[in-house]
Amino acid sequence: MAINLQKGQRIDIGLTDISVGLGWEPNESGASFDLDASAFMIDANRLIPGEQFFVFYGNADSPDGALHHSGDDPTGGNSDGGDDEIIKVDLTKIDPRVKEILFVVTIHDAFSKKQNFGQVRDSYIRIVDNATSKEIARYELGEDFSIETGVEFGRLYVKDGKWKFEASGRGYKEDLAFFLSKYFKGQIIK
Repeated sequence: MAINLQKGQRIDIGLTDISVGLGWEPNESGASFDLDASAFMIDANRLIPGEQFFVFYGNADSPDGALHHSGDDPTGGNSDGGDDEIIKVDLTKIDPRVKEILFVVTIHDAFSKKQNFGQVRDSYIRIVDNATSKEIARYELGEDFSIETGVEFGRLYVKDGKWKFEASGRGYKEDLAFFLSKYFKGQIIK
């Protein structure tokens, strides 16, 4: 039976081959919403060791082969109630420099379209055991993020040699560039 996580709650993963699914439904306003899931692989200095450790629809695979992004769902409608974007994670392949993986969702062109998470329904992050396809934990973004355009949904992190998961639920009135500047100090090559 899956665990329904609360904001700030932490659990032991106990698995090495998982998928992190993110889902959402836009409100019935008629406007299309393009939410983008990203993963930031962070070292002990709380920075991305290299540009390729930022995994998103434009860089689907991490250099260590540990993370794979399913691709962009530009409307949130491709899943029909299921995961819109999935990041597969093999914790046995994680580069030893990586101590944490942040899962962030941002709204593409949020500022120009005047969109925010207050206009999105049923957003969640969940962890699925790839061996059984069973959901082991879920965190639903219940708070009304009425002005936020980017949310750190959750993070995997190493503590005492074991991978754990925390339901973060931290909202920001920022775009993806904010998160990149926060966690990467090199020059982004486009």
